[in-house]
Amino acid sequence: MDMATDRRPAFPVHKPSARSIALAVLVESTQSADPIDGLLERACAPISHDARERALTVELVYGVLRHQGTIDWKLEPVLDKPMRKLPRLIQMLLRMAAHQLISLDRIPHSAAVNESVRLAKVNVPALGRDWSGFVNAVLRALLRNPVPPWPVMEDDPIRSLSVRYSVPEWLARRWIHRLGPDEAEAACAHSVTVPPVTVRVNRLKSTRDDFLERLRQCGFSAFPTRVSPVGITIEPRGSIASVPGFSEGCFYVEDEAAQLIPPLLGANSGESILDACAAPGGKTTHLAELIGDRGAILAVDKKGTRLDLVAANCERLGLRSVVPITGDARYRDEWQSAVTHSLDRTELRKGLFDRMLVDAPCSGLGVLRRHPEAKWRKDGAALVRHQKLQLEILDALSSSLRPGGVLVYSTCSVEPEETEAVIERFLNAHADFRREPLAPWLPSEARDLLTGQGDLTTENNRYAMDVFYASRLRKRDS
Repeated sequence: MDMATDRRPAFPVHKPSARSIALAVLVESTQSADPIDGLLERACAPISHDARERALTVELVYGVLRHQGTIDWKLEPVLDKPMRKLPRLIQMLLRMAAHQLISLDRIPHSAAVNESVRLAKVNVPALGRDWSGFVNAVLRALLRNPVPPWPVMEDDPIRSLSVRYSVPEWLARRWIHRLGPDEAEAACAHSVTVPPVTVRVNRLKSTRDDFLERLRQCGFSAFPTRVSPVGITIEPRGSIASVPGFSEGCFYVEDEAAQLIPPLLGANSGESILDACAAPGGKTTHLAELIGDRGAILAVDKKGTRLDLVAANCERLGLRSVVPITGDARYRDEWQSAVTHSLDRTELRKGLFDRMLVDAPCSGLGVLRRHPEAKWRKDGAALVRHQKLQLEILDALSSSLRPGGVLVYSTCSVEPEETEAVIERFLNAHADFRREPLAPWLPSEARDLLTGQGDLTTENNRYAMDVFYASRLRKRDS
């Protein structure tokens, strides 16, 4: 068996611990296309009652994936063979141990080494041999050896950014070419920051000021977001479910940049709206709140299990205007037949919508700080594949928007292939659509986030937001 391609995950025996669960999740992340937060949520079920163990598990998983490139660079001098030639389980075990030794001061070095050696022994059946001696020797050498100096930016900017900020070399090269060295470094640095905990207040339940006061009275450190008029940043303290108002549906966890997207539709009460790629429901539920929960929002997603999240979020937030429908947005027949069975509106029976939101599948390069696994799963070719899919979705939906209707296209990426190029190609093929500048639908504080075309981009923003792009298109009346 080729050790480097051994796909068997690590399964802890006896009582699961933070380290054993984190190791299993890290191995699984190399084999699964599922987001890391979903893998973690399932894996942490056995320790859900133990806040400290769960917190350590989350720290280990996100810490390794965020800093994997840097960790590998620091491990390289003490390995007698390339990292890629080691079994995946040992790769992740070494990275997890190194993260503890390098970055987690509260964990004694002896505990990090000893627990890693123990995990190597526990996994002998999965590995086919005992790697514990190797793990012990590598980690002891890592502690003894001095940290090498960073690669110099002036000598090799690609290697320097890749190592210092743990981004794949293809991405460092791309950002240097597109942005120049200084802005590329800022983008790389942003990708490894720990994002703030930001929530969107459900204004059908509370005002932002009232909810802020409630949080502060309960001892939470909370501040209004600087751009979004409905956002609050909360200093983390325990699980989100323990935050006052969660079970009542007073808020939804969502980055500030994402909160700027739904208002761009300018939706009104009573309108019919299509959210074409809806799960897990953040923007869908925001739209429902914006129209006062009076209207019809068709939430389409091709994964029924993810639509369950939309339904659960609507239930918690107290929203009734959203109808989840399973189907691929590119294939109208997959979801259109369900419309007439779910909604009794003339416009929908004709297959026409007043507004459409296409929060399109993309590379996710703008949210790497939240989904660090993505940078190790993708390469530059993914951008071309995503563009094809994005255009197919827009082309398929264009005939379902009524004359005079509005379509907002958004991505959590600002790479040109997935943003401006998609809009330009779509407009060239659809003379009945025109672009509308977004300024009238943005808060005044966001005006510096507009492109020359009037689209929204939060790239290298000064508000600690995720990186998003959006464009607003209107279909001509005739």
